Amino acid sequence: QVQLVESGGGLVQAGGSLRLSCAASGSIFRINDMGWYRQAPGKQRELVADISSGGSTNYADSVKGRFTISRVNAMNTVYLQMNSLKTEDTAVYYCNAEIYGSRGKYAYWGQGTQVTVSS
Repeated sequence: QVQLVESGGGLVQAGGSLRLSCAASGSIFRINDMGWYRQAPGKQRELVADISSGGSTNYADSVKGRFTISRVNAMNTVYLQMNSLKTEDTAVYYCNAEIYGSRGKYAYWGQGTQVTVSS
């Protein structure tokens, strides 16, 4: 039905930048909200940022001013530009999307991509 494929994770030094991408493919009628979550070892999953189909954004306090979420609707893709990275940002990052498809409305998740920020 639908797949979300993430890319862009890696190892970066504190103060550096990374750009994550998540592309949805399959039988898609409409994508509503899209977002990025992260989970660090021993911690609960947390919302990093989300963006509505109209472009309204929401950010966790910990990333405001450093991260930017965006989307290209024609490409069914959501991005997370991460600047001024801190060691505290180290986590597995997951994208998600609320999608209307051939089987109805469901929330889909990407496979996760590791972001490691070294001091």
